[in-house]
Amino acid sequence: MAETADTYQLLEPDPPADLLPAIGDWPWLLGALLLVLGLVAAAIFIQLRKRILPDPNAHRAAAKARALAALDACDLPAARETAIRASLIIRSYLADACAEPALFETHEEFNARHDALAPLSDDAKLAAAQFFAKLAAMKYDRDSPAADPRGIIAESRTLLDTLHRGFI
Repeated sequence: MAETADTYQLLEPDPPADLLPAIGDWPWLLGALLLVLGLVAAAIFIQLRKRILPDPNAHRAAAKARALAALDACDLPAARETAIRASLIIRSYLADACAEPALFETHEEFNARHDALAPLSDDAKLAAAQFFAKLAAMKYDRDSPAADPRGIIAESRTLLDTLHRGFI
């Protein structure tokens, strides 16, 4: 059995691209379509989110208007009751305007908390602390003849304006 040397020839392999099935352009079109749909969905989400987020300034202005209306309606003859009502009104404003838990705290708890009135400037914090200290003294003392309920309301309105302008 004599074999010839030319039976074992090396042949060039077929190109790999010829072995793959033909899929066309539809995966690229599908990818582009998904990309466009994702971008449209993101744009819609951003627009809806802008509408959903409330304006903090409008919310604070509404809280201030409610507090001013409550102060206007506060017509108590005694300074002690006026101080109690004014403290409640200002603390309610703080609870509405900056999610401050001062409404649910005693005067001592409020003073002990280091992060009290965090979104306010230092001047507004100082004015609030001084006024709440004055109101606490009036609330827990007997009525003094020198205390004027209208003066308490006027000071409360001034503090309310200071707090409203004091947001950082």
